[in-house]
Amino acid sequence: MDKIQQEVDHLYKNCFGKMVASLLRFSKEIDFETAEDIVQDTFSAALASWKSDSIPTNPSGWIYAVCKNKALNKIKAGKKLAPLAFHERPFQPDYDFTETPFDDQQLAMLFACAHPDLAPKVQVVITLKYVMNFKVEAIAKILAMSIDGVDKILVRARQKIRDERILLVVPNLSKVKDRISIVNKIIYLIFNEGHKSSWGKEILREELCEEALLMCKALFDCKIGNKETAALYALMLFNAARLKARFDLSGALLDLEQQDRKLWNQDLIDLGCYYMQESRSNVISSYHYESSIAYLHCAAKDFSSTDWETITKLYYKLIQLNPNPFVELNYAIALYYAGRVEPAMHLLNYLQQQSFLSNYYLLNATLGKIHLSLGNFKEAKEFLLKTLQQTSFQVEKDFIQKMLDTIDD
Repeated sequence: MDKIQQEVDHLYKNCFGKMVASLLRFSKEIDFETAEDIVQDTFSAALASWKSDSIPTNPSGWIYAVCKNKALNKIKAGKKLAPLAFHERPFQPDYDFTETPFDDQQLAMLFACAHPDLAPKVQVVITLKYVMNFKVEAIAKILAMSIDGVDKILVRARQKIRDERILLVVPNLSKVKDRISIVNKIIYLIFNEGHKSSWGKEILREELCEEALLMCKALFDCKIGNKETAALYALMLFNAARLKARFDLSGALLDLEQQDRKLWNQDLIDLGCYYMQESRSNVISSYHYESSIAYLHCAAKDFSSTDWETITKLYYKLIQLNPNPFVELNYAIALYYAGRVEPAMHLLNYLQQQSFLSNYYLLNATLGKIHLSLGNFKEAKEFLLKTLQQTSFQVEKDFIQKMLDTIDD
């Protein structure tokens, strides 16, 4: 890749979302779709122009100037602005993309997307779109949604931003602390999407995890991260340390019992331990409990020596703090491996009776695996076959089929 292409790609990654937002602020006559089209067109123009001439002294200023002029021409063509407003004059950029309260431009835009009036799912979608610059197709795949579903969220988000004047403006330092919890949550959700086993060895999975880790580190580099952020960073580091061991050489999915722990990244685990120490606080967040659970998995020399009893206690605390059925599922699994089979099965059966969870593939996979280990082959086969119908990812289908093959044998 040549130098000019690299420069354009770098600017696109760091400035795309901010330039869209700046055009929205520039004129109420510019809507979201038009702003995006203008920015895309400007980057294409930059690539062509700079290859003919050279990279300008202030590349971001050049991009912004062209964006603004294109916006003016668009408004003029639509006859939405009085002709007198378009008298010829030299353009002087009134916005420098390098000036933010943050050292990291991507992080600055992340805080802009973390507007408290936007729903959590909307925050994640627009972050993937305007901070990480993923196309709609990629966002749909990442979030296991349809392309139409993502499009609808973006359309509604754009309308809400426009109607309620929720512009994607980087908050000043006095408001940053008000949004740090939302930003932590967005980073957490992005990492979790990347950490899902569904992705096999596809690039998007590791890219999402890496982006989440980098954004979290940037919070500390800018001295914005708090104790909750430190716990979140520790959690992600512990989980990232195990990524390379989740698949064998053929690409087959491995569960925690089968993983080669020598492949776990000890440097990431050590760094996670450091940030877990840094996270100590009188206020305990869900990230504190989750990072402690992840640490106990990393600290165990093998699966059988895992401190499942402590893990059950931590999951119980987490349920008290943040009750939801997905945490209850993990609590039930921990109970089972701690040797408390009866309460574990009672909770799993209770969850299975709930209409939504009865169609959740991880619950049925868990029930199938546990029944298989207990020698209840009929029940195991029933739940595993159900799981096969509920996941569309081949790597998971292969994993479940291996368990089914042991029953047939």
